[in-house]
Amino acid sequence: MAIFSQTRARTGAPYPAAVRLPSLRYFGPNWYAMVMGTAIVAGAGAALPVHVPGLRAACTVVWALSALLLVAVLTARAGHWSAHRDQARAHLLDPAVAPFYGCLSMALLAVGGSTMVVGRDVVGHRAALTVDVVLYSAGTAIGLVVAVAIPYLMVVRHRPAPGTASPVWLLPVVAPMVSAALGPLLVPELPAGQWQEAMLLACYAMFGLSLLATLTMLPLIFARLVHQGPLPLALTPTLFLVLGPLGQSTTAVGQLADVAPGAIGAQYASALGAFAVLYGVPVMGFALLWLALAVSMVVRALRGGMTFNMTWWGFTFPVGTCVTGASGLARHTGLTAFTWLAVALYVLLVSAWAVAGLRTLRGLVSGALLAAPQAPRPVTARTT
Repeated sequence: MAIFSQTRARTGAPYPAAVRLPSLRYFGPNWYAMVMGTAIVAGAGAALPVHVPGLRAACTVVWALSALLLVAVLTARAGHWSAHRDQARAHLLDPAVAPFYGCLSMALLAVGGSTMVVGRDVVGHRAALTVDVVLYSAGTAIGLVVAVAIPYLMVVRHRPAPGTASPVWLLPVVAPMVSAALGPLLVPELPAGQWQEAMLLACYAMFGLSLLATLTMLPLIFARLVHQGPLPLALTPTLFLVLGPLGQSTTAVGQLADVAPGAIGAQYASALGAFAVLYGVPVMGFALLWLALAVSMVVRALRGGMTFNMTWWGFTFPVGTCVTGASGLARHTGLTAFTWLAVALYVLLVSAWAVAGLRTLRGLVSGALLAAPQAPRPVTARTT
């Protein structure tokens, strides 16, 4: 894809070679959301508790696309750090941008997981396992570092003003939850005994780490909405990010319960199976409540003139986690209602992915998405 540099004032001086090349100056870590949103379409489609002719093949194509996108974004981000280190450092010190570094971890994990679930049909089990081990290991390590580093920067360097809490703050602490949800794919591949039990409990530890961190931030986010009013139009889609830890945690407990027998004592395995339902059902209920609130706010923002930007990718991955969460509940409870909920959410996911993908392609062709960012438009009224 062609990426062009920003226009410079004519000073008569020759342009440096780095500027004559395609510019990646404003290619931030938020672009990993595109990879996450694409990979989850494949993974969630494969997890649906219904058989749809042709769906598996379509998911395989989407998985291949997500893998290509991961390579492209990793390459572009490497170019960004190489050619625009000042901007890269500025991103780390920007409280609105730094949390998106959690997307790097989740992009690696999502592609690795979908490779194990869908990609193995193409590359074979052994190759898929190798890819997943590499991406899972890298994604988990990066996610744990980011879960500490970004909150540290928020405390000692960012110092966001009171009342500016954003759903974007969840991104760094959700990454370990993605590791917890995708780790069960690797449990059966490990030697029986200590290795499997250690992997299982490590996933539960990351589940707890992410869940408790999320619970500390959600009150701040809701308080900001109540006291400061709706988010700026461009940031309204980030409300969907709250669905991420909700759907992903429901997915995690279901997946972990599936692999618990044989990896841990029978008494614990039975308890973990019950926990998957006792935890998942209430959390899925809250996820649906938040989904209704977020959709209402998005409709309001659209009526107020909200236009496309990269935050629209927030409509994809979080909804996808709810699809996999509902699919897990359908599997554990046998309730048809959860099956249809998973299908309905998947239709929403695919629709959002198609819209975001087409708008992104159009923005890349026009160059609008690579231009210098503009300040979000303020919301002046709260009465509608």
